[in-house]
Amino acid sequence: MRFARINKALGLSDIVLALAVGLLSVSNAFGQIETLSVTGGELRGVVKGGIASFKGIPFAAPPVGALRWKAPQPLQPWTGVKKADAFAPAPMQSAGLAFLMGSGKVSEDCLYLNVWTPAKQADEKLPVMVWIYGGAFMFGATSQPDYDGTKFAQKGVVLVSMAYRLGPFGFLAHPQLTAENGKGSGCYGIQDQIAGLRWVKDNIAQFGGDPSRVTVFGESAGAISVSILAASPLAKGLFQRAIAESGASMAPFRQADEGVLPVRSLKSAEAMGENLFSKLGAKDLNAARAAPADAIQKAAEGWSASAVADGETIVGDPYQLYQAGRFNDTPVLAGFNSDDGGMFALFAGNMTPESFDKMVRSGSGPTADAVLAAYPHASQAQARQSVREILRDLAFGWPAWAWATLQTQNGKHKAFVYYIDQLPSSHSSGVGHAAEIPYVFGNLGGWGKPSAPEDFAMSDQISRYWVNFATTGDPNGPDLPAWPAFDEKSANTMVFGKTIEAKPFPNLPTIKTLDTYFAWLRQQAKAKPPQGGTAGHP
Repeated sequence: MRFARINKALGLSDIVLALAVGLLSVSNAFGQIETLSVTGGELRGVVKGGIASFKGIPFAAPPVGALRWKAPQPLQPWTGVKKADAFAPAPMQSAGLAFLMGSGKVSEDCLYLNVWTPAKQADEKLPVMVWIYGGAFMFGATSQPDYDGTKFAQKGVVLVSMAYRLGPFGFLAHPQLTAENGKGSGCYGIQDQIAGLRWVKDNIAQFGGDPSRVTVFGESAGAISVSILAASPLAKGLFQRAIAESGASMAPFRQADEGVLPVRSLKSAEAMGENLFSKLGAKDLNAARAAPADAIQKAAEGWSASAVADGETIVGDPYQLYQAGRFNDTPVLAGFNSDDGGMFALFAGNMTPESFDKMVRSGSGPTADAVLAAYPHASQAQARQSVREILRDLAFGWPAWAWATLQTQNGKHKAFVYYIDQLPSSHSSGVGHAAEIPYVFGNLGGWGKPSAPEDFAMSDQISRYWVNFATTGDPNGPDLPAWPAFDEKSANTMVFGKTIEAKPFPNLPTIKTLDTYFAWLRQQAKAKPPQGGTAGHP
């Protein structure tokens, strides 16, 4: 009635009015995606600056009560339109660490993800990037400010960040859990990631994303997760590219206390689970499931989480799986930072040539002389520096080298390797662990973050490489230095320093020495029973 009165008063014809209403409808159709339907129900996000964000989207049932220590289960639908305007609580972890990650609350009910999209229509088929946070499988949250996906979305990407269970909630194995499952136990955190990727495949088109062009990427434990997904039959077909920043699982399984091996054998993990049940005072699985989450977190103080070779999610030594062609063949982009080992070398202040020699010889068997020759340690200063470098190479450098080599030898798709040696405004002697993340996401500036023009310039270049890779499977693009694909002979590596240019893989003779060390470790693991013994590490 109101439109009719206005029409009559202004003397507009019905045709003109119809055209006006039609134009308004077209304008709304080409506005930002804000309300949509996904698995479970309807969502309403927040539009700001041409980017729509949807936070706190459930992708699986809350893993609580009887679902604690089980694979993620389908979520229950909700009624009405769910507001997706705030991050969900972080997974259970130390409350202090969660606060540092940007979350004021932790909860077992944690299986939520977030989406940032520039799309105005659902049929835009934009490349999709799915972020997996790091944190030693013990801490982390999608709400960390460095992980905000706005800048990626501004470059034409649909960015997803997803949570997964941590610590004893995500990686606890136990004989009773293994018996209950009938296969293995202890890899729920990785299974959460797979459930998140399934959600992306089923729903991301609603956000303007292309479900056939998904890149999974992560840092540290997140990068290790990416490499695990690349070799897991459960993740087959869920992503088409993989990026690993400072981490990968290419080593044999940890049988005891080998600190640089990122995946623990099932028997070793089950023994840890039995010990935790004992500390918890739980006589059986039912009692442990009935225990408060806070009590489990407290009982796990001093616990070291690892992904577990459960025989279902992680089905074998990843190095050997690649050699046998049993992996999810996608383009790979992997690399590490020049001082990735620094934060893990807190004990290095007291390192002497003698203690360095003893440390290496205690765990590297017949390869000890070669390893010691590769790392100068004649003085205390050399020994301190070599601790940082050996930890970097064992945990981050060699895995990147091994993965790129195995992908190139056994896959149909290319590998690209990077090394970040210097950041523009940094005055430190090297680039520390996780220092590249604000550059990758473009979240520079603000308190305590680099803000010089040259930092923003490098951030733009790094993120464009990442976006190009997510778009085509190749990081190269206009106005960027050429990034050659990796091959074992030339060992092409893109080095980010004072300049950005392709060079041979850094410390290559040392890395090849570690090839012999890890080959010896694989022999040790094969020769010993599953619960291992004490195959050590430098």
